[in-house]
Order: sequence, then C-alpha cells, then structure tokens
Amino acid sequence: MKKNSLKHFFKLLMLTILAGLTNASCQGKYPKLEDGMYAEIVTNKGTMVAELHFEQTPTTVANFVSLAEGTNTKVDTAYTNKKFYNGTTFHRVMDKFMIQGGDPTGTGAGSPGYRFGDEFVDSLKHDKPGILSMANSGPKTNGSQFFITEVPTPHLNNKHTVFGELVVGLDVQDSISNVKVGAGSKPIDSVVIKEVNIIRKGKAAKKFDAPKVFENHFIQLEEEKKALQALLEKAKTEFIQKNNAANGEVKKLESGLVMIFTKKGEGVKPTPQDQVLIDYAGYLEDGTLFDTSMAEVAKNNGKYDEVRDQKGMYVPFPMIYNQSARLVPGFREAMLNMNVGDEARIFIPSFLAYGERGAGGGLIPPNANLIFDLKIVDTVKK
Repeated sequence: MKKNSLKHFFKLLMLTILAGLTNASCQGKYPKLEDGMYAEIVTNKGTMVAELHFEQTPTTVANFVSLAEGTNTKVDTAYTNKKFYNGTTFHRVMDKFMIQGGDPTGTGAGSPGYRFGDEFVDSLKHDKPGILSMANSGPKTNGSQFFITEVPTPHLNNKHTVFGELVVGLDVQDSISNVKVGAGSKPIDSVVIKEVNIIRKGKAAKKFDAPKVFENHFIQLEEEKKALQALLEKAKTEFIQKNNAANGEVKKLESGLVMIFTKKGEGVKPTPQDQVLIDYAGYLEDGTLFDTSMAEVAKNNGKYDEVRDQKGMYVPFPMIYNQSARLVPGFREAMLNMNVGDEARIFIPSFLAYGERGAGGGLIPPNANLIFDLKIVDTVKK
C-alpha cells in the first residue's frame, strides 16, 4: 500500500473510532430516544436533536451524515476528512418561517462541491415546526445546506426534501428564529453550529453505511445516464430509418439534435437581424400531432380547429433568426441551421425540448423526445 493511501486509511479509521466514541457519549445523554438515527446539533444558542429518516430518504440522510462525520467521498478537497458542519452558522434566519444553515461560506452560495437529486416522500411533509429539510436553488440542486421550519410550510412540499424532524430543542429553534438580523436575513450576532454529532440506536441505524449509500447514489446515476444515452441513440437511429425514405441530407449535431433535410431551398441564409417566417408541425415519437401552423396538416391528423382557422392563425409565424429567439433550444438550433426555402424533419431530444417538466398541461409529457417538420418560408419584408 502506498504511503498516501496508508495516510488516508488511518485518517478514515480515526474518524470512524471518534464517531463511535461520540455516538456512545450522545446515547448516554438521550436515553429516551427510540431506535433510529439522530443528529445532535450543538449551537451557541443551545442544542437540538433531530431524528433522521434514513429509511425513507436514504440518499439525503447519507449525505448529511457523511458530511457531519467527515466521511463523504464527494466533497471538494478542501473539506476531505473534515467534519463539514462544525463551525458553520445559521446564516439565514426568518422568524415565523425557518432557520437555514450548512453553508461553509456563510453566504448562502456555498456548497460541498457537488449536487444531488431530490427524494420526495408522500408521508414526509413540511406540516409542523421542527421539520428538517434540504435547501436548494431548484430541482436536483441539493448540497450541504438545510433548514428547520418554525411553522408549517406546505408550499415547500415536493420542492424541498424532508429528511428529519426535531425531537429535542424546539425551544432552541424558536430562540434562534428570534435573533436580530440584518441584510439578507443574516443574524447580526453569529449563530454558530459548534458541532453535529450522529447518534445511532438499534441494528438498522448502526448498519447504515452513509458514505457507501451516498457513493452508490452517484454510481446509480451514472448507470441511468448510460442507459438513457443508449435509448436516445436507439431513438435517433430509428428516427433516421423511418423518416429518410427520400435519402435526404442527414445532419447530426453535437448537441444531440438530428436533422433530415427533405428539401434544400435556393434561398439565402438569413442574417441575425432578420425575422423569418416558419411553418411547422410538431409530433410526439408515436406520431401524435400536438401543434402545427398548417391547416391541412391539422385536418389530416384530426386536430383541425375551425375557430383558429377563422382567426387566420394557421399561418407561418415570425421569429428572429438568432440565439435570442424564444424557442426551445432544439427548435432554435434547427432553425439557425436552415436557409430560406429549406424543409427538414428534426429529432429533438427531451433535454433540448421541454425536459422533465413537459408542456401544455400534459399535452407534451415529461422527458418526451419530439419530432418537428420545419420550413423556412421566407424572411419578413422590411
């Protein structure tokens, strides 16, 4: 074994031994705690103890526990083998709402050096004071920051992962929420998290291997990513096979977009200052038409809207011919690869379309690859 490897091994061994001693000490302080996993959060305002839902939200708890104990293998090198939360602060405090901490920079912008996904569980809600939940800046942006509620906050359900709740120290949470704050809801006098200690009671909690559980989460993500990539490549191949009977020019772009030019026009390439007129028809992969600018296409697919036709809305639509065009990325990229008179059938991977959110109230499902027929009819005359 190399010298550096031995050094790393002994550091981890010492951390494990110290964690075991701390666990034993904490168990003695809280004899009434039932079997489970808990976090003792010691602050300069008092101590709170939170039960951690390690069985319902294993990845989130594994993240928190491994950060607290200095065993997380995904952290930035600056935090390797360090008890991440010790010495950090509750940097954002909002009375009658929540207290937020876990940022090593104390600014609200810090992270451990990675992000991971959400774990929403129907039975775990922001339904009372003392709920321990992950802070984030949007879907799948969890890191180290967490918050503890002071009141029910149902508007946060399915947006932030609930992974624990206070069983000791609600009065401490309340006292922290009442401190004087300045700009950005930051306490004028720092509320310091002196240390976070993990308590394991019972076989299941003691068996829970936080670093391994968290590491496995990323391994699984990578496997899922490879599987999705394989499915995407298969979809692209099938798209070309089904839609290139006329042997048109096939253009595979680095972004993942695929274009089959069914007709090459003789028009000029528009300038970034031009607006172009575009005819389109959009389909799901199964051939279901979800929208079109062409009345005849709508009729042929049973989607004709007479009122829309009467209002003169089955017409090419104008769009600026540059990167500012307000279109999904795949549609915009396809447009910018076409000249006036060009016609193309394009394959847009879901991540270049509407992604996980879908669109149209279910008309376009989440994670749907899309197929468009596009034609650059002309430029708008100035």
